[in-house]
Amino acid sequence: MATFLFDSIVFGPIRSRRLGASLGINLLPVNSKVCSFDCIYCECGWTDSVDKGKLPTRAKVKKFLEQRLEELQRKSETLDVITFAGNGEPTLHPEFSEIIDDSIELRNKYFPKAKIAVLSNSTMLNKSEVVSALKKVDQNILKLDSAFDSTIKLLNQPRVKLSAEELVKNLKSFEGNLIIQTMFLRGSFEGKTIDNTTDIEVNAWLELVKAIRPKEVMIYTIARDTPAKGLEKVSLKDLKVIAAKVDELGIPVQVSA
Repeated sequence: MATFLFDSIVFGPIRSRRLGASLGINLLPVNSKVCSFDCIYCECGWTDSVDKGKLPTRAKVKKFLEQRLEELQRKSETLDVITFAGNGEPTLHPEFSEIIDDSIELRNKYFPKAKIAVLSNSTMLNKSEVVSALKKVDQNILKLDSAFDSTIKLLNQPRVKLSAEELVKNLKSFEGNLIIQTMFLRGSFEGKTIDNTTDIEVNAWLELVKAIRPKEVMIYTIARDTPAKGLEKVSLKDLKVIAAKVDELGIPVQVSA
């Protein structure tokens, strides 16, 4: 399967490895990827732009979401979570905070037991309105792929100024009300070796996890095609070794391979 883009504002529900029956919301264009990262492993392919360009309006997102939730309710379908993901970084949307409020309102009306999740790369946590919105959702799932700036630069290819130090400072501001998500992989890219499963990488990452004290950690590896070639999936056995070290910190950990 090649990398792909989501072709609608609301999609699914799909069966998520980590979240269950998930109704997705894409706040970005349906024909291009807009992100502040250009991760070499992203299933949506390479980033077209960090420029927000033409995005769906708050009113349009609310309309499409309500239509789909009403349809699912009418058909008595199961829904575990409403997930903000899509073609890039959802918190780049200028109306992100207001859209979260609308989504909570609609969730409460149609599927009060469903959770709301946001998959974010953590780059917009310097904006107070983004942090406030994320604190309202049930699962704010925030990326931390490495403790080292050099690895972050290689894996995530940031389009914005970012350091591990600043990233951790912003993550600590949630006071534990967050989920850390980390992609583990091996391979090479542009002649450089990649492996964030080494003892040096994992031990430094664990120190940051210990300092952030999230309510949960999600670790995973490549599941689909990646835009960069030469990347390797990490085995479930190796992921479980890392997970055991998180468990020793007294933090719940979920593994997906």
